[in-house]
Amino acid sequence: MKKSNRNSSSNKKYFYISLLSVFTVIFAWWLITDFFKLTSPDIFPGPLRIAKTFVVKMYDPNPDGGTLIEHMFASLKLALLGYVMGIVIGIPLGILMAWYKTVDRFVKPIFDMLRPIPGIAWIPILIITFGIGIFPKAIVIFLTAFIAVTVNSYSGIKQTRDVHIWVARTFGATKHEMLLLIAIPSALPYIMTGLRVALGASWSALVAAELLASNKGLGFMIQQCRGLYRPDVIIVGMISVGIIGGFLTKFVSLLENKMLKGR
Repeated sequence: MKKSNRNSSSNKKYFYISLLSVFTVIFAWWLITDFFKLTSPDIFPGPLRIAKTFVVKMYDPNPDGGTLIEHMFASLKLALLGYVMGIVIGIPLGILMAWYKTVDRFVKPIFDMLRPIPGIAWIPILIITFGIGIFPKAIVIFLTAFIAVTVNSYSGIKQTRDVHIWVARTFGATKHEMLLLIAIPSALPYIMTGLRVALGASWSALVAAELLASNKGLGFMIQQCRGLYRPDVIIVGMISVGIIGGFLTKFVSLLENKMLKGR
């Protein structure tokens, strides 16, 4: 009970400190832009104007042809599509590469060549091949997530302790049983870390892909409003990217804590 109370008190303290840091940044921003007027509102608008633009953009499609809600859902749909594809293929591949030497020797050379290539580097060839639809951007996000989860799954299986394998073998466990009952459970912290890293990387890759080739989404909105010289909408887009990314990361962290509770 005492430990639970200490954890609750610590969480509240952390929350208040985090809240204070956010308000400090907003207050400093307001002082610079609205109070002391050190910058032009047409170049770097203050938080009050951004808040107003945020509300208006929720229902007003101007000046880029879509509301903020529409752009958010377009980006989320695309990000989750590529992300899910990446983890569905990347986690099993990383596990198989780490556990079976034949798979490792066959796949690893190709994987090591693809690994240093950032997902965004594939955009030009994908646009030439498939146009600017949803598929090429989903492939960019897939590649970004795929690399992260594969590397972490591979590392997690490789760190399985030899003594655990020895004990399992002594009791007559097959290699398949050792993989399912020992290696994968011990690799879960690495796999969950890979999911978290892949999510952040995928979200960043999505915005970059939409900046270069898209007709909907937060990246598209930012790019369009750059040409239309609307810094307020650009900042609203940037804040939206940060808020959604923060919520997604928090969701994965909660899932990680639930799955790894007691480990």
